Amino acid sequence: MKLARIPTLFAQAAVPAVLIVLLSYPAGLLAQSPKEHIVSSQTLQQNLETSSATRQANVQTLMNFMSTPTAEKAMRDAKIDPVQVQKAIPTLSDHELADLSARATDTQQKFSAGVLGTSMLTLIIVLIAIIIIVAIIH
Repeated sequence: MKLARIPTLFAQAAVPAVLIVLLSYPAGLLAQSPKEHIVSSQTLQQNLETSSATRQANVQTLMNFMSTPTAEKAMRDAKIDPVQVQKAIPTLSDHELADLSARATDTQQKFSAGVLGTSMLTLIIVLIAIIIIVAIIH
């Protein structure tokens, strides 16, 4: 056997051996085990439940605010259908719901404290109704 032929023989033997080792290596061995997830499924479930509860609370707050006699009268005076507004509330995004719910709560508190008069309350109600309708259309 010549010395020049040794690298060729080594390559012919080594390449198949390396391929056999790589192909026989279990593919799932490198996969991440369920215990090593960054966020556990229980945490995800809790986050989902919290998000759902927050959304439902925001929907209820906004629906209660927009169903008051003052709100319904203000919407009718502005030629806005209160039923259409009530139906549109649950279709708002989480962000829109949170924002409008916070505004409704703030408005109710300021009106109860006497900071806002009836005309300003009416204006705010109409603006919120318009925002709801515009958000649904777009």
